[in-house]
Amino acid sequence: MDQQQLTALYRTMRLIRRFDQRIEDLVNRNEVAGSTHEYVGQEAVATGVCHALLPDDVITSTHRGHGHILAKGGDPRRVTAELMGKITGYNRGRGGSMHIADLSLGIYGANGMVGAGVPIACGAAFAAKYAKNGRVAAAFFGDGGINQGVVLESMNLAATWGLPVIFVCENNMYAATTPLRETVAIERLADRASGYGMPGVSVDGMDVLAVYQATVRAAQRARAGQGPTLLECKTYRYGGHFTAEKSRGFKYRTDEEMADWRRRDPLVTYGAWLLREGICDPQIVDAEVEAVLDDAVAFARASALPKPEEALDGMYAVTYPGLPARGWL
Repeated sequence: MDQQQLTALYRTMRLIRRFDQRIEDLVNRNEVAGSTHEYVGQEAVATGVCHALLPDDVITSTHRGHGHILAKGGDPRRVTAELMGKITGYNRGRGGSMHIADLSLGIYGANGMVGAGVPIACGAAFAAKYAKNGRVAAAFFGDGGINQGVVLESMNLAATWGLPVIFVCENNMYAATTPLRETVAIERLADRASGYGMPGVSVDGMDVLAVYQATVRAAQRARAGQGPTLLECKTYRYGGHFTAEKSRGFKYRTDEEMADWRRRDPLVTYGAWLLREGICDPQIVDAEVEAVLDDAVAFARASALPKPEEALDGMYAVTYPGLPARGWL
């Protein structure tokens, strides 16, 4: 990778980090209704994976999906507007945090159901194989989804049919508040892959270059017709399961554990390496990101809310008798 590409990795991680921190502030100000699921701490995974993909490759996301959307090229202005319920958002303010999609960027949707994006990625991968267009699909899911039937069935199908899909397991060790050690009897989730006849690769999810390189290899296999890969990225979320967790006083992680993972912060360690190697000054990038997010928040605040009479727009593919003759299709 050249200096520009190496700097771009840091810029994307910084964008994801500061975006979610700003969204938390907007939640606390009641400018974003309800709560959201923070991606802070896991930035190296989304960044490493999405930078290794081509523009027309496909991703499917999760309830903790802001990082995936931004890493795949999503517009921070439209994501912010969506979270604030504005008409300029990706789903015209109707979907909120867990339903953002942009088919033009290969983002086939975030998904509030655990593991539900995985079979969608398999569908996209099947279409790519059928069309012989060389595209790859990457399905993000967490360790909480590793035991979901639809995820396991998707792995079996993808391996059997040789689909060009990468199963990206973001192992942050907790399914909401349930520790992974209480739900599986193995330490390395990538070992699940052998049961389906595909490679299983476990990488340090706090190391953006390690994630990037592992994804490049998995994508090369997929494009060569060699089928899927299970990529386990061992990572950690610094915040709670969702933004309201602090107010509820949940305590399921030790201070020592959290401090240990803080020392491995991907932005701190990678930023220090960039500076040490003379590749870029992270502080300059930080300022650029702040300007982007200032603009995004201003854009969202200035955008209009949906009109009440448009509440049913886009709800039905076919307009039923008595409903307004509106729709997006």
